[in-house]
Amino acid sequence: MELLRIISQDILTQPALLLGLISLVGLVALKRPFNKVMTGTLKPILGYLMLGAGADFLVSNLDPLGKMIEHGFNITGVVPNNEAIVAIAQDILGRETMFILIIGLVFNLIIARFTKYKYIFLTGHHSFFMACLLSAVLSTSGLKGTELSLIGGMLLGAWSAISPAIGQRYTLKVTDGDDIAMGHFGSLGYYLSAWVAKFVGDPKESTEDINVPEKYGFLRDTTISTAITMLVFYLIAAIAAGQQFVEELSGGTNFIVFAIMTALKFAVGVTIVYNGVRMILGDLIPAFEGISKKIIPNAVPAVDCAVFFTYAPTAVIIGFLFSFLGGIIGMLILGAIGSVLIIPGLVPHFFTGATAGIYGNATGGRRGAMLGSFVNGLAISFLPALLLPVLGDLGFQNTTFGDFDFGVLGIILGRIAGTVGKYGIYGILVIALLALIIPNFIKTKSVALNNVYEEEK
Repeated sequence: MELLRIISQDILTQPALLLGLISLVGLVALKRPFNKVMTGTLKPILGYLMLGAGADFLVSNLDPLGKMIEHGFNITGVVPNNEAIVAIAQDILGRETMFILIIGLVFNLIIARFTKYKYIFLTGHHSFFMACLLSAVLSTSGLKGTELSLIGGMLLGAWSAISPAIGQRYTLKVTDGDDIAMGHFGSLGYYLSAWVAKFVGDPKESTEDINVPEKYGFLRDTTISTAITMLVFYLIAAIAAGQQFVEELSGGTNFIVFAIMTALKFAVGVTIVYNGVRMILGDLIPAFEGISKKIIPNAVPAVDCAVFFTYAPTAVIIGFLFSFLGGIIGMLILGAIGSVLIIPGLVPHFFTGATAGIYGNATGGRRGAMLGSFVNGLAISFLPALLLPVLGDLGFQNTTFGDFDFGVLGIILGRIAGTVGKYGIYGILVIALLALIIPNFIKTKSVALNNVYEEEK
């Protein structure tokens, strides 16, 4: 049992180790020399650790911004945060989450090997979060023990393969044909953004082609433009919160100085993330050829949303700002109708809003990035509010799951479980299995479902 716990919670939930393991297997399958295997294994690990360090740095510097906004504008309510709700859940559902995670990861590999869903989900911490959500929701349906673990694991494995495939045509537009997929459970929000964007804009009017006059050419530098944008945010929040509150928060640092330094640190975090992503992609994709050629033919790596930031850095900032705006408007609507108040969580709005902006830009250019990420922001305000009642004991906490897929799957499974019990969950599993099996008997454009890149004419 202890070994199982170590594998499930200490190894399989570490995306860096998963990426390194995948690279190692791929390079060995390609019979690369030892020095290539060594560097090709370590670089994705180090790159992901760099990405994680940058993300942690971003989160730590977003936290005071959130507190200043809450205090300065007198906002109280539920703040969606995946890490927080999972930490609470482990005291209640730790064992069930562990088994669902292991079964889900194995089932994902089986699906990739024997069906047209060739997507291997590599974002281990999101698999862990989804396993936690499933354990919470399924336990309210009457499922327990081995039955709960098997059903939850199969649902996790199925969604890990299906969700990248649903919007792969959009992902390929984002990456300009680079053979990677979205491995993040905010995926439905990104695909919705891309779908909405194509009706409102032109992909040829990209955010990355915004004409900046020569005297403002420094704004083309992503780190500089991010720093300036966040400086405005932090200074407004600090002034609204007041000198006394901010200086208590900062441990005595002058409130204006604290706002400036925290904003600049945020920009540094973004730069660290970009550099980590480049290290990952530089070695993971070539190594993955070994997996796709030798072990799981035509396999496609599904990677974290932050990996896509380098494809449209300007859309990252636009996406965050408009998603956050959508979150504020969503909060006001929820307050007006007397619902639970969902305070815009800066972490989900930055990461999912940025990615929604990237996808919106790919199909609708600048206007697509704005509207697509705005829709994402609205959605991740309403979905957490609707999710709370179906989470059982976890629904009484002051936080909840923040990303799009958690809301959609949790609400669907929870409503069905509440209406017809565990037999409804079995029905959902049958539908998922049929969705995995039927495409194998249908002629498609590509061996890996939806993995066809069509350039804009």
